[in-house]
Amino acid sequence: MSTKSEVLRTLMDEREPLSGERLARRLGVSRNSVWKAIQQLRQEGYQIEAGTNRGYALTASPNRVSEPEIERWLKAKAIGARMELHARLDSTNTRAKALAAGGAPHGYLVIAESQSGGKGRMGRAFFSPEHSGVYITYILRPDTLAEKAVMITSMAAVAVARAIEALADVDVKIKWVNDLYINDRKVCGILCEASMDFESGGLEYAVLGIGINVLAMEFPPELRDIATSIENECGHGVSRSRLIAEISNQLDAMYAQLGTGEFMAESRSRSNVIGRDVLVIRGDERFEARALDIDDQGRLVIRTESGVSRVGSGEISLKLK
Repeated sequence: MSTKSEVLRTLMDEREPLSGERLARRLGVSRNSVWKAIQQLRQEGYQIEAGTNRGYALTASPNRVSEPEIERWLKAKAIGARMELHARLDSTNTRAKALAAGGAPHGYLVIAESQSGGKGRMGRAFFSPEHSGVYITYILRPDTLAEKAVMITSMAAVAVARAIEALADVDVKIKWVNDLYINDRKVCGILCEASMDFESGGLEYAVLGIGINVLAMEFPPELRDIATSIENECGHGVSRSRLIAEISNQLDAMYAQLGTGEFMAESRSRSNVIGRDVLVIRGDERFEARALDIDDQGRLVIRTESGVSRVGSGEISLKLK
């Protein structure tokens, strides 16, 4: 962890002001390093008072993402317990896949304040403006067959819905299988990409990318009628660091259910798809159907003119009510 992060963590934990000398001794760095860290934090919006013979005291924090602030709320033992934070990445999923291929451990978390090439499903981009949302990817190493990767997305959707509702007075719905909605507008997208072990037929690893619109946001014209943010809907911001911690806590607590699928009952109850007419999209194939249910394997049960079938991959577009 950087000196800046260590200084921030220490000031967050201390109720009384700390002198530069005491901070330097405690962290094992020079007083000049402490001073530089304080200046960097102030530039980022942290209000740090410094009185003669009193030392430094943190009086207010901006809504920035930082490891110390995440760890303040973190209860998870595995998922999200180890992390790295970047000011900007092309894509947290791309970074996570490189780390996973190099042996990064289960639960490792990649965070970015912004993305220049955020990934959505079907090769689409994910709108990722700086200091406005949560852009994270977890590395998971589940002991499961590759065909059950859809369950990871279903589990994540429930976990993120719970986390958002824990911090904001909103009602979160799930559009099968990877989008979260508030008041009929998209607030979150989830992209799970998996690497298969061809010998065992299981997953070598999965990277679970989550993008959430958090603070008040102005969307480009093509998104204004379909996207929203948590603050746009509830009228107040939530701590992005605390939201990341809460998502990690929820995923960590639910991960043991990946084999049993206990979370699927909640996935169904949160669905804004069941009972509606949808357009199913699988590659170049498109067809209309009626969404009947979501089964215990996370597949969408649909009815078409050909009868009842199950969809385990692809995506759907909701038809207007």
